[in-house]
Amino acid sequence: MADTTTTRGTSRPARPALRTAGRARPGATSQRDSKGYFRLFTWPALLMYTLGFLGPSMYGVVISFAKWSGPGSPVTWVGWRNYVRVFRDDTVRQAFWNTAVIVLVGGAAVFALAFLAMAVLRDMRGRAFVRAALYLPSIISMIAVGTSLGFLLNPDGVVNRLLGLLGLESLQQTWLDPQHIFGCIVVGVVWMGSGFYIVLLMTAVDAIPKHLYEEAQLTGLTRMQQFRWITLPLSRDMIAIAAVLWTANSLRTFDIVIGFVGTAGTPSVNSRTYAVQQWLSAGHTTGGGAPELGYASAMATLLTVLTVALVVLVRRLGRSERLEIS
Repeated sequence: MADTTTTRGTSRPARPALRTAGRARPGATSQRDSKGYFRLFTWPALLMYTLGFLGPSMYGVVISFAKWSGPGSPVTWVGWRNYVRVFRDDTVRQAFWNTAVIVLVGGAAVFALAFLAMAVLRDMRGRAFVRAALYLPSIISMIAVGTSLGFLLNPDGVVNRLLGLLGLESLQQTWLDPQHIFGCIVVGVVWMGSGFYIVLLMTAVDAIPKHLYEEAQLTGLTRMQQFRWITLPLSRDMIAIAAVLWTANSLRTFDIVIGFVGTAGTPSVNSRTYAVQQWLSAGHTTGGGAPELGYASAMATLLTVLTVALVVLVRRLGRSERLEIS
């Protein structure tokens, strides 16, 4: 007979005991499976990141305290001498100044073009085609851009020939001379990079609710006032991301300089960026000098520290502006 319990004169069957042993909760198995898949896809990526980036980076930091010319050569520990030499080297100082010009002047030009596009292309017909056309230079190799501009700016190239046909012989220049080549490099960097940042910031504009602009028009705000009080404040997050990307990429400007020079020889001091100077210090010169891998590693370490510091600074500035707005 089934067990019964009596309560106030009534009897009812006893509840069967819950059997929890050996039976997992319905969601427990799926949670364990999801964690397993997460580890399966995460650990290989972390391992490759460690072996391919962190490992060589730490090795470069160690080598930066030594005088070393490469495999087979003796290692002489010199302490902080490589770092002191970086700060005292006039060539490195000029290369760093050139890089700073690209970051600041080139960045100002790129973001001015991007802001102009944000204001003009917001509700323009056919803007998808315009954005695609502006983005096109960004998918071209930097070396290809530098090489192409080198041919165009050659003394007998298209630019000087076009100026001659227009009767502007006085504007013809030897564009690839040391006194002009760096300005051409900056123009090339701006031309190639502006399309990417225009498209990036236009995505922020597309996310802004349209009714805000409609209400602004009803209140009598001009287009520039709408840009000042609606577009910019609501796009600050994307602007901060774009500033971080531009800063990090500009500090590593390298390919376009090599493209300008091609196989003609070593880039002149006036055209070198910090990354190019680091590359030359590692022994990639036409003069056949011994490579200085310890010195080049010190330059790379300082560039990494500077990049991280500037990225953190830009993000904090963007965060403080968001707090002021909120």
